[in-house]
Amino acid sequence: MTTAAKNLLRLLGATVFIMLMAAALNFVVDPLQLFRPARILPAMYSLDSRLQNAGLIRSQDFDTVFMGTSLAIHFRQSDIDRLLGVKSVKLAMTGSNSREQSFVIAAALDRHPGRVVWQVDDWVFRDAPEIDRDVYLPADLYRRNVKGVAGYLFSGAMARESLWILARSIGPLEPITAKLTTGLLFKFPISRIDDINTLRPDFDLAGAYNANKALAAFTRATDPGRSALLAEGYDYAAMVRNFERDAVGLIAGHPDVQFDLYLPPYSILQWVAMRDAAPVALKVVYDFSAYIAQRLAEFPNARLHDFRAVKEVTHDLGNYADVIHHSPAIDLMVLSRIASGDDVVQREAPTASLERLKAQVAAYRVGKIER
Repeated sequence: MTTAAKNLLRLLGATVFIMLMAAALNFVVDPLQLFRPARILPAMYSLDSRLQNAGLIRSQDFDTVFMGTSLAIHFRQSDIDRLLGVKSVKLAMTGSNSREQSFVIAAALDRHPGRVVWQVDDWVFRDAPEIDRDVYLPADLYRRNVKGVAGYLFSGAMARESLWILARSIGPLEPITAKLTTGLLFKFPISRIDDINTLRPDFDLAGAYNANKALAAFTRATDPGRSALLAEGYDYAAMVRNFERDAVGLIAGHPDVQFDLYLPPYSILQWVAMRDAAPVALKVVYDFSAYIAQRLAEFPNARLHDFRAVKEVTHDLGNYADVIHHSPAIDLMVLSRIASGDDVVQREAPTASLERLKAQVAAYRVGKIER
């Protein structure tokens, strides 16, 4: 055998050895807790919900799934548990669509929870790529098939995370590694599950949520150069089709699971912006809202909570960072009212809350802050 061939074999051997060591490290540390809950090493969590959720589904004990978009991402799991009287797993994903949400909920339903609390709106039911063409969602990790498990175990990036988690478990190094563990350097910087994608205790709420910010966002949204964005993706036929596939499919397929869907309390300015700059899209919202309320009324295991016409919240612009995103105080209000059932859409009058919203939108005039 020539020297070149021997060197090639040594290189291949070294490569295989490194890959096997990385796989062994990832299996033992298991940053996502995909194979087992963390016990010996400290549990660490990622800000990337689409990645982290695959591990949460496998590692957590829960009887309730909490799903949503950025409107639900800042909820604390402990608040969900306390106010709803459940043991939850929060799987909300910023910017997610109904196809992604339905796929993740379906994976969680394999663990046999009894309830799903699901923040939805018209926007999530827009058209979206097939799951296996979604570059942001690691679908095979949720499936735990050969491709997904192999990609996880042989990932060099994941081995780097494993090494860092291992370093954090060494007592003398923990103070140093804890200070260096940030979301900029590592994918798993969070040490408490309750802190996943929540606001820090020292976060400036008054600076982030106030009427000036809401009105500034309204001005931007209705600017003639940007207002076309308000109507983007509002295709009634597509939204109905996606709702039937992603929501009705799950509800009908799991009659033993209670589904609590809720429409979040956007500020009144969102609907007024559409009224003034995208009236065709607003009509699609109204028509789609009527459709989903009437459709959900057909299922005994589904309830729809509609917070869009809760005037004391939606007209108080101090609750908002823009025209849709509300403060943590409203998170707690939403949970409390889901628990009480105050805003459940009645089966005998499924469009009553929608009619209240329509009346408020028609009457509202921008120009002063309403309390």
